[in-house]
Amino acid sequence: MKKIGIIMGSDSDLPVVQKGIDMLDTLGIPYEVHVYSAHRTPTEAHDFAANAIQNGFGAIIAAAGMAAHLAGAIAANTTLPVIGIPCKSSNLDGMDALLSTVQMPPGIPVATVGINRADNAALLAAEILAVSDAEIAQKLIDKRAADSAKVLEKNAKIEEQFNK
Repeated sequence: MKKIGIIMGSDSDLPVVQKGIDMLDTLGIPYEVHVYSAHRTPTEAHDFAANAIQNGFGAIIAAAGMAAHLAGAIAANTTLPVIGIPCKSSNLDGMDALLSTVQMPPGIPVATVGINRADNAALLAAEILAVSDAEIAQKLIDKRAADSAKVLEKNAKIEEQFNK
């Protein structure tokens, strides 16, 4: 099974990234977590991305706030799918990070999830791996069925309360 790389621009992004880590744990998908900055540790970020395929990764999640160049810097150095998580900061409520992550130049795409949505980044990474991994695909099917059952259970309670 391929693993997911999770890169944070700063350890202050860990509370956001933790939701993605938890999701990957729930799905039983292996991962590695690192702190590499596009600006402060560009060599390490480059080396991680450039060697990711050989090191058994199937996708990379990159979380960063403010200027949020990390996902783009990673994507520039690998052909693996890169999923950017724009992180909310005290400046502009994360809109700066969202725009920096989503506005990539032609030829270097970065999939981008909503601000602070590490859970969706993990699910998207799982879906990418599921294209060639039936076990992960089944886990995603099971998760969606469980999520649906929870909503229908809540619906039944609301219907019972209001539809008399």
